[in-house]
Amino acid sequence: MNNELTLIVRLALAFVLGAVVGLERESAHRPAGFRTHTLVSVGAALVMVLSQSIPGADPARLGAQVVSGVGFLGAGSILREGFTVRGLTTAASLWVVAAIGLACGAGFFLGAGFTVLLAVIALGPLSRLEKLLPSTRPEHRVIHLELEDLPGRLGLVCQCLGRLAVSIKDINIEDAAVERRLAVWLTLSLPLTVSIQQVIAQ
Repeated sequence: MNNELTLIVRLALAFVLGAVVGLERESAHRPAGFRTHTLVSVGAALVMVLSQSIPGADPARLGAQVVSGVGFLGAGSILREGFTVRGLTTAASLWVVAAIGLACGAGFFLGAGFTVLLAVIALGPLSRLEKLLPSTRPEHRVIHLELEDLPGRLGLVCQCLGRLAVSIKDINIEDAAVERRLAVWLTLSLPLTVSIQQVIAQ
């Protein structure tokens, strides 16, 4: 009876702690939310409890399989939209929730609870603080130009961008609706000191 009670307590705590992190992701309208985080935590806890209950089983080996396996689940929440990658934080939270579940399954309740506290702080207050800090990443923008279809026109544009230290990441050229003109789409990487208004003016 004592073993059964221990099992229930560990799984229930894994459920609650996983749900706490999942609620934060749900409130942020992320693909992996309340139910996903809860299931990952409970499943990881069950694997750890089983590894301790099966004679001859290596708890560390089964736990490692959970940590590596949840990576595939996290990869499903990562989306690439042009130069922007979304879902990395949610993938990381799934990985942390799996670790929390393993800790609950092993009976390491203090570590699991404190990790949840830190995870909620990282996902909530720290994300708001991050938005207040100045960005150190170059900005990517797409501009559309219509140029005369003459030799060297695009080269002049590239020289102007070069003077501003703006990098060209992609160029798409098509015939414009007007005869002898080209429609050009430039994907640019702007330094922190250069705005898109400066680029257009140049």
